[in-house]
Amino acid sequence: MAGDVLLSIEGLRVDGRAGEEWLPIIRDIDLTLRRGEVLGLIGESGAGKSTLGLAAMGFARDGCRISGGEIQFDGIDLRRASEGAKRRLRGRRIAYVAQSAAASFNPAHKLIDQYCETPVGSGAFSRRQAEAEAITLYRKMQLPEPDMIGFRYPHQVSGGQLQRAMTAMAMACHPDLIIFDEPTTALDVTTQIEVLAAIRDIVREYDTAAIYITHDLAVVAQMADRIKILLHGKEVEEADTRAMLAAPQAEYTKSLWAVRSFARAEMPAPSGQALVSVKNVSAGYGKVDILHDLSFDLYPGRTVAVVGESGSGKSTVARVITGLLPPRLGQVSLEGVPLPPDYRSRSRDQLRQCQMIYQMADTALNPKLTLRELIGRPAQMYLGLDGRKLTERIRELLSLIELEPDAFINRLPSELSGGQKQRVGIARALAAEPRLIICDEVTSALDQIVQEGILRLLDRLQRDLGLTYMFITHDLATVRAIADDVVVMQHGRIVEQGPKAQIFEPPHAPYTELLLSSVPEMDPDWLSTLLSQRG
Repeated sequence: MAGDVLLSIEGLRVDGRAGEEWLPIIRDIDLTLRRGEVLGLIGESGAGKSTLGLAAMGFARDGCRISGGEIQFDGIDLRRASEGAKRRLRGRRIAYVAQSAAASFNPAHKLIDQYCETPVGSGAFSRRQAEAEAITLYRKMQLPEPDMIGFRYPHQVSGGQLQRAMTAMAMACHPDLIIFDEPTTALDVTTQIEVLAAIRDIVREYDTAAIYITHDLAVVAQMADRIKILLHGKEVEEADTRAMLAAPQAEYTKSLWAVRSFARAEMPAPSGQALVSVKNVSAGYGKVDILHDLSFDLYPGRTVAVVGESGSGKSTVARVITGLLPPRLGQVSLEGVPLPPDYRSRSRDQLRQCQMIYQMADTALNPKLTLRELIGRPAQMYLGLDGRKLTERIRELLSLIELEPDAFINRLPSELSGGQKQRVGIARALAAEPRLIICDEVTSALDQIVQEGILRLLDRLQRDLGLTYMFITHDLATVRAIADDVVVMQHGRIVEQGPKAQIFEPPHAPYTELLLSSVPEMDPDWLSTLLSQRG
């Protein structure tokens, strides 16, 4: 049961800078959170979810300011507290799990050193105690080799593993309040189950209050006691989780419940020559192979979804196809012609033919370049556009990804929401006019309404331009919506592959069955029931 009030926010207003003006991001929001209670925050990309979560720590990002309202944390006025007092709270009594772990870790330091920094620096634990606690939490987070993984650098673990390491780091000082900002976005469905269960157990064990920010309604149903819906920085409605799932009151909330209706028309069986063929490829890093004898084809105008657990080798396949990681064995061919294994040996036209949209938009976009420069560079490099034609193409691409050109063309990535950054990544890939686009978790950072819009956009572009897609994803709803063919991977090997209908219809391979049974449902008891069934 929830205890005394820990966090109280009244009339909160947060503004963002737009040139010489300040425009509202959060508009008169009230929020109350009790000890041990979990509040779910849901809304579209840009609704103000992350801004509200950060404001609960008395913090505003660069280009933002808290302009009004009260923020009381356990009797401490965070709006009037000194920066030193707030720093002493953050990390120890209030923790934050960021949406993009890859952008939040220092690449020059090992995971264990970054974990220990706050508990040791604040005097809460000795170094030995902190390391022992880290291993315990790594184990609870289902990280491989929990005794050793902390001694790796961030680039030596997968995105999903890094996100779990960040969640463990937030728990280091047993804080009173944790803000989870999309903590399972980068996780496959099987890993997500374990992480959600671990987060829920730890929150209960430590009687920690939490704000759980997400765009995944099925996930928040498993985690939150109450749900608050935001739109354009305003509260739409708030209610007990079960009551809201059963009977949402606002029309906007009802529209959230009804999304993901899109499913592309079924394509006829492929014929003719494959656009890209992967034949007997083995590849890895150092002396360790990640991929083992992989073979599959990508046919023109079709979408192949590559699914599997975090660390199964999905993104490594993309690196091999694009020439970023030369294979040890096997080859990649474009229309029957073997491609040089190293991208530096490929022609400019070969490079143009295959573009990639990366999983972590935060780290994929140069923070010092405007959208004009980010989207314009591929169009300049591959198509030779400049001057007015280049500007027109940039504006056209911004319109395609539903960002108003006049408002966004001169913005920096730091002035965008996570979903907006991902859309810029899509526009940048389209700018080269490729034939194959590799989409590495392109919808994972987007709310469900925007996800559907992006899938519809990609489908239309595919039909209009004859594009071929390779979709790397852990979201089986996305696979059902957009894929023609499916490749299921585990431990760097293909478990099964074939047309979507064949893969999703029983009987399934055991691992495919595990994936399908791990997709969260809009039932608050779903996670508990599943864990009970699995023992």
